[in-house]
Amino acid sequence: MSDDSERLDDPALYYQAHVFCCTNVRPEKHPRGSCARKNSVQLRDYMKKQVKESGLSGIRVNASGCLDRCELGCTMVIYPEGVWYTYSSEADIDEIIETHLRHGHRVKRLILETDQKNLFLGQGKR
Repeated sequence: MSDDSERLDDPALYYQAHVFCCTNVRPEKHPRGSCARKNSVQLRDYMKKQVKESGLSGIRVNASGCLDRCELGCTMVIYPEGVWYTYSSEADIDEIIETHLRHGHRVKRLILETDQKNLFLGQGKR
């Protein structure tokens, strides 16, 4: 490895937390489902509004294309931690904001494990 390719210290984070909410749309009756067809766009908009109104700073909530886990319900991933959640209601969003974004803890009941697949597709944990 040459001196030019050595890893340098990363710059400071631009956002304290960056939330990506899948808003992918698949055809109706697709076997893997589609986050957008499970209300993810409206729930993402709700989350953006709640984060702004909460006074939390340094948090960005974005729409994302397919995160490739739509069969597990609406999905989001929060960086820099890389924690994945499933959610289906405003109450779930409120809990993620309060527990994860405000206090730095995890909402264990909503976490998606790395190897988790949808049992209905004949795979994985649940």
